[in-house]
Amino acid sequence: MELRHISYTHHVFDQIPELDASPFNIMFKGYLQNDMYRDVVVLFRRMMDEDVRPNCFTFPMVLKSCVKLLALVEGKQVHAVVLKFGFLSNSFVGTTLIDMYSTVGRVKCAYRVFNEMVLRNVFTWTSMINGYVANGDLASARMLFDLAPERDVVLWNRMVTGYIDCRDMVEARKLFDVMPNKDLMSWNTLLNGYANSGDVEGCEKLFEVMQERNIFSWNGLIGGYAHNGHFNEVIDAFKRMLNESDVQPNDATLVNVLSACTRLGALDLGKWVHVYAESNGYKHNVYVANGLIDMYAKCGVVDNAVDVFTSMDKRDLISWNTIINGLAVHGCGSDALSLFAEMKNSGVKPDGITFIGVLCACSHMGLVADGFAYFNSMMNEYSIVPQIEHYGCMVDLLGRAGLLEQAVNFVEKMPVRADAIIWTALLGACRIYKNIDFARLALQKLIELDPKNPANYVMLANICGDARRWKDVAELKVAMRDTGSRKVPGCSLIEVEDEVAEFYCFDERHSKSKEIYGALRGLMKALRSSGYIPDFMEVGQESPGFIMD
Repeated sequence: MELRHISYTHHVFDQIPELDASPFNIMFKGYLQNDMYRDVVVLFRRMMDEDVRPNCFTFPMVLKSCVKLLALVEGKQVHAVVLKFGFLSNSFVGTTLIDMYSTVGRVKCAYRVFNEMVLRNVFTWTSMINGYVANGDLASARMLFDLAPERDVVLWNRMVTGYIDCRDMVEARKLFDVMPNKDLMSWNTLLNGYANSGDVEGCEKLFEVMQERNIFSWNGLIGGYAHNGHFNEVIDAFKRMLNESDVQPNDATLVNVLSACTRLGALDLGKWVHVYAESNGYKHNVYVANGLIDMYAKCGVVDNAVDVFTSMDKRDLISWNTIINGLAVHGCGSDALSLFAEMKNSGVKPDGITFIGVLCACSHMGLVADGFAYFNSMMNEYSIVPQIEHYGCMVDLLGRAGLLEQAVNFVEKMPVRADAIIWTALLGACRIYKNIDFARLALQKLIELDPKNPANYVMLANICGDARRWKDVAELKVAMRDTGSRKVPGCSLIEVEDEVAEFYCFDERHSKSKEIYGALRGLMKALRSSGYIPDFMEVGQESPGFIMD
């Protein structure tokens, strides 16, 4: 029953001279289909006031509405009517009562209903066990599971899922191994359990022994790789899926692959996924489009990101946030702020992530007054409490503008304690403006927060090197050695012939490292011949004895 027909149907309903349960049930069903749960409860009261006897189809619909409304008092009243008319013997009604009490956290009441039921089928047992699992009582769930006279594959899967939800993959696997008549859903359940618990190796091993695989199997493996940071493996599994199976990727697959392309900078593969998505019916899929915007923006192809955004028929908050942040990070602050204004005009309410992009745009454009206006509007207009990330953006805004003293004062007055990111941003600003005094203050705070991180000393050493204060550089070199740690070497990723190669500073592990360094020397020679003079101070090559990555 469509929503536009509800009022007419209700009008006809009111004209019926003698009502029984059937017209009420029709109205209940129509209300439920249109999420009008309160109307179900109100109509049930009228049903009782008019002394119309409900039947076994009435109570499940009314109880489901009570669950949706979290109306426990009304649910208990319906329970009393169930007892009054003797419908607790109906397994359908009893099971719905168990679901209601379990959903609102009254699992003891649910078990009381379960215990009072004379006829209990496998659905009743599953509902009660599910209630225990949902409320974190796995011991009671397992005890009931072991007592169940009949256990179908749904009940087995629910018990396995219970262990998975509690991060107990050992018990989940034990139960899975003794499960009779496993179906593909059973395999996929355990596969996703390994993936979500971070056991990538377990996920891989189970996937390899599966006799049958569907889209959820492949997504379980690919998603497991993606969520655990194995982005090269995401791409390898995607290629294998296309080459070795008849299963076609869906939007979830493409989103995970685009996420991996984003992290690896695999732009060519990302472009291929874009073409594939448009050729296979995902051109107007908002999730895939959001992934494409993010991939293009983070790979530096901002124009493509904008093209995808403007071509979208429907946009959600993530769409706006992704494009605004992407533009802001790449220095297109004016475009980012224009889109923010368009976003507000379209009726989409910004959130905290939106304002990170907005404040970043102001920072890159040096719009200090505008930045503070946007920052203040978070609470005043949208009731968004600024988080540490927003305060970090404000410190960066002031630092980039050269207002270092104001930045320090802002940090000291913040209602939250400044983290390492904020002090690092301030330290970076001190390098730009060669302010050693504030740089030392930032370093002191960073040492308190992370005393073993040598990168902090490297940054201050660069500042002192820029100022030709070699004695300070030497002292910082000693201080860095005293930490007992080494700076993590810089890493670069490059996509060559559909493969992503990883390089560290002075890395000679690549099989073609001689050719690579030869080409690099050739490029440096060509640059010098054209008049370019490299500033080795930026990489710490000429500071006295202070080698940095």
